[in-house]
Order: sequence, then structure tokens, then C-alpha cells
Amino acid sequence: MEILSVDDPHARVQALRLGMAEGACVQCVTRVPAGPLVIRSGRQEIAIGRKLAERISVRMLDA
Repeated sequence: MEILSVDDPHARVQALRLGMAEGACVQCVTRVPAGPLVIRSGRQEIAIGRKLAERISVRMLDA
């Protein structure tokens, strides 16, 4: 999936620190029930909280 936008300035800074800029291609690896999401960005996997994830708009890419 491609990151389209992050709707909150604070959340945008957090996402940038984790390497998830607008236009970046990432993959959701795991969704922990009632917990974080594990996202693969490049060669790294990052656990992000649900509140940050809810602020990120994505577009699904063809496999």
C-alpha cells in the first residue's frame, strides 16, 4: 500500500520519524488484536499504535 497522507501535523512528524513519508510504499505485516500494527517499510518492521495508524490514509497497490 502507498501512504497518501497523514491528516494531523503531529502524527505526520511521528510517521516521518518512522520512515513513512507520503508516497512511501509499506506493507502491513501483522495486526495485533487491540494492539499495534506491524508495518514493513523497506527492510525494517515497525510497530505503530492504532491511533497513529488511523491518521494515515493509504491506497492499496496491485500485487
